[in-house]
Amino acid sequence: MGTLTLALRTAQSGLLANQQALDVTSRNISNVNTEGYSRKVVTFENSSLVGAGTGVNISEIMRSVDEGLLKSFRIESSELNALSSQNTFWDRLQDLFGSPEANTSLSHTISAFSEAIESVVVSPNNALEHTEAVRRAEDMLQQMQQMSIAIQELRLQADQKLSDVATEINSLVGEIDTLNDDIIASGSVSRETSDLKDQRDLKLSRLSELIDIRYFSRTDGDVVVFTSSGRTLVDTVPPEVTHTSASAVTPTTTHSEGDFSGFFIGSSENPANDATEDIRDGQAKGLIDMRDSVLPNLQSQIDELAANLRDVINQVHNRGVSFPGATEYNGTRNFTEPTTQLIKLDPTNSADDVTIVLFDSSGNESEHTTLNSIMTNAGFSSRGSGDDWHISDIASTLQSWLRNNGASDATVDTSSGQFDISLNTTSLGLAFRDQTATADGSSSEDAEIAYDSNGDGVIDETVSGFSYFFGLNDFFVDNLADNVWESDVLASTYTASASTLTFRDATGSIGSLTIAAGTSLEDIVTQVSNDSTLSQNVTAAVVPDGSGYRLRFSHNSGSSMQITQASGNTFLSDAGIDIADVRISSTLTVRTDIKNTPSKMSVGAPQWDSTLGVAGEYLMSVADETVAEQIAEALNSTTSFDVSGGMPTASLTFAERAAAIVSTNATLANTHDRNESAQRSLTESLELQFESERGVNLDEEMSNLIIFEQAFASSARIITTIQRMFDALERVL
Repeated sequence: MGTLTLALRTAQSGLLANQQALDVTSRNISNVNTEGYSRKVVTFENSSLVGAGTGVNISEIMRSVDEGLLKSFRIESSELNALSSQNTFWDRLQDLFGSPEANTSLSHTISAFSEAIESVVVSPNNALEHTEAVRRAEDMLQQMQQMSIAIQELRLQADQKLSDVATEINSLVGEIDTLNDDIIASGSVSRETSDLKDQRDLKLSRLSELIDIRYFSRTDGDVVVFTSSGRTLVDTVPPEVTHTSASAVTPTTTHSEGDFSGFFIGSSENPANDATEDIRDGQAKGLIDMRDSVLPNLQSQIDELAANLRDVINQVHNRGVSFPGATEYNGTRNFTEPTTQLIKLDPTNSADDVTIVLFDSSGNESEHTTLNSIMTNAGFSSRGSGDDWHISDIASTLQSWLRNNGASDATVDTSSGQFDISLNTTSLGLAFRDQTATADGSSSEDAEIAYDSNGDGVIDETVSGFSYFFGLNDFFVDNLADNVWESDVLASTYTASASTLTFRDATGSIGSLTIAAGTSLEDIVTQVSNDSTLSQNVTAAVVPDGSGYRLRFSHNSGSSMQITQASGNTFLSDAGIDIADVRISSTLTVRTDIKNTPSKMSVGAPQWDSTLGVAGEYLMSVADETVAEQIAEALNSTTSFDVSGGMPTASLTFAERAAAIVSTNATLANTHDRNESAQRSLTESLELQFESERGVNLDEEMSNLIIFEQAFASSARIITTIQRMFDALERVL
């Protein structure tokens, strides 16, 4: 009896084991097309009792997964998704920038403006040519504005997608944590957990597409997940992952200034939980790079082009005036304290002067004088030697001269923060002519203007051209406050020279900053934020630009401000800190009155004719093309462009610089495509190797099905045989 019973139990174990093996085979076959399912392999083991065999058991149902290959695949998949998440953005940029040779490219639009100016040179008194030049200028600026708007829209889209990524990561982290608990609970009571692990693998693979992850398994089946920088995503209590998308984006919107919400892994109340700078791969990395690097770099390139175009053309345009002189000038330079701020005329040579001329409607001189003459006659010191030519004093003195010489109702006012002149008469026109000396008919040349922006006796800026300094007759205007100041692009290792900076706005001093020699850019930012007085009015940030960084100071209320340094300090000039060019391309436009009346564009300038009058007179000619010709030369001559958005400093024409911007964008797009294609090939190769190991092979499963079926049938046959033996035994007994 004992031997037959043991045989029966042994056969029964074979029956049960092969039944379970058939069940596993059935699961493999039914899930052949199920995403994330891994082939299950049954492992048999011999069972024994007191050294004697008692049949067979299922020791383990294993997943056919190469964990090392899976980790490599997830790492490469994360890098692939960092690239592929940018595809739509690069496609949009290619449509936006086009190619350099296209008729719709920015370089072609600039060339069309240059050609229109050349037509004005040929026909300076032709209204149609003036209108065409202004139209071409507007086309050029509108294209820059559209490019800038599109770039900021793409940045907003990237930020919104980043918010979606954070939401999905948060959901996946919670699901992985729940699966961890289920696996631990099932494993503790010896339940099979392979399908739960498949589900967890699926979540982990998706998580690796969104953010760079590393992980390890504990002995109880639990998986701990963290980013490659060491931030924990899944453990005992998973952190919350959040990112609040911005509602609007402008060229000055940056993460470093706090304009973009952080990508928080953990409580958003703790700044240390912001992982924005730590993320290295995945869709999150691709979107952050696009938002904070690629697109801002392109914006910086366009802003540099627009700012240079504004400055070069405006300087030339301010040398002249429309025929027969202007009845109104509205300066564009912002003065926060015109009663304190002052200029010195030609402080180095004390020879330059500015001729002030009133013309009648025919372009004939009515009256003329010089700036140095009216200031010294009013009791102020002579040019170059004194420091008392305050902006408000120049305004009141010029107003008195105008009223005393035919424009009785003229006003020269600085209350708006700019230098505004209105003759309030249509019978006279006003013009300014910079000269190398005071004598009538001296050679025309931009006068040197030294500007003391806070009235401390230290020259803060030197500008060539009186009218250009005030922006009295600008062709291009941006209508921006001087509320953002930036340095040139600096290396991350840059350190400041010892300096004391003073910050002022219309209310006066708003704080000062003493910088020790060797202070880093980040430390300067920290100093500003820790200064209770200065930080109420000014925000400092280190903003990435290309391969370097800019130090940015922004007025918290958006008001114009001045930044000066103590006598002998060189930090501002060494770092190139000045009013920022950022956002210029999005706001630059042709001055409204010129846009509405193209004939107000400067084409000629006041000329001296020694044969007129008793000893010569100044005159304006409707056929004078002097300034138009200089504008054309400026457009076709090389201009020095600073480093911006990853583009090096270069001396190029405006059209060449625009073409370089387009070419740079095309090169970056092609590089991205190549990198994405190479990474995709590598990732797909790893995926193929991994799936060939993990996937279900129907031929193999059918073979197993036959084997397990025959084994099951054999075990059943043994049980039947033993049953007959028991029956025979009962009959004998």
